[in-house]
Amino acid sequence: MNPRHFISLHDLTSAEIRALIQRAIALKNNRDLTFQPLKGKVLAMIFEKSSTRTRISFETGMIQLGGNALFLSPRDTQLGRGEPLEDSARVISSMVDGIMLRTHRHETVTTFAKYSRVPVINGLTELLHPCQLLADMQTYFEQRGDIEGKTVAWIGDGNNMCHSYINAAALLNFNLNIACPEAYQPEPAIVNASTANVRFFDTPAAAASGADLITTDVWASMGQEQEQKLREQAFKNYQVDRPIMDAAHADALFMHCLPAHRGEEVTSDVIDGPQSVVFAQAENRLHAQKALLELLLSEKCS
Repeated sequence: MNPRHFISLHDLTSAEIRALIQRAIALKNNRDLTFQPLKGKVLAMIFEKSSTRTRISFETGMIQLGGNALFLSPRDTQLGRGEPLEDSARVISSMVDGIMLRTHRHETVTTFAKYSRVPVINGLTELLHPCQLLADMQTYFEQRGDIEGKTVAWIGDGNNMCHSYINAAALLNFNLNIACPEAYQPEPAIVNASTANVRFFDTPAAAASGADLITTDVWASMGQEQEQKLREQAFKNYQVDRPIMDAAHADALFMHCLPAHRGEEVTSDVIDGPQSVVFAQAENRLHAQKALLELLLSEKCS
């Protein structure tokens, strides 16, 4: 039987995402140390890009579910010496029960999935960040209930986080208002698959009007540091500040996947203010991914 992968949110149905969110909430609220559905299981974690939240959440999640996790960087494997991805996928997947990759190129993850005999999880690529969206949606459900019919405003770069919000909007049926500089719009192919749920606005204030959730990301992601000055100019009018939050509903939440640059994409009074749920959002990476690991690795051994 072919393994089940999680490369994009679209690898789950709408019903499965909602069930996974509820499972994550249940795991969070009942931390039973005797519950070890992944006892004896091993997750290989391949990191081409460094991380705080992704590594800690996956490693801790595997341990809490009774399994183990291996941290692998290009320095630790033949991947760093040019071994074909196909060969690495075949070899690594013959020895572990699941593989998580946090990498630069989306093709790396899809190639691993094609040749792996165990589930492959996208921990982040330049195209998508679906694990973060599971945590974001869990956080919204905990704070406000189901997000269906609500309005989310994405302000800033049309990057991997924006792409995954577009996917989430279609699957969970919420409205996504996007405000990006013209040269930093999301990929048309991803937008075109979700046109019924996505609208574009010329200004952040217009996108934020009547929103239930405001979310953003850094202006220059990892690997784009050489573009920092150029991006500062392009995004200077796309900061989430108090007037932007005031344009949203009075009880609107603010999210950011972290790390954040206070004074750039968001002001300190917003990210550290009462509407911000960024630290609950960060913690929920652990719980959402535990539910995902239970789903994928338990399916494998059932």
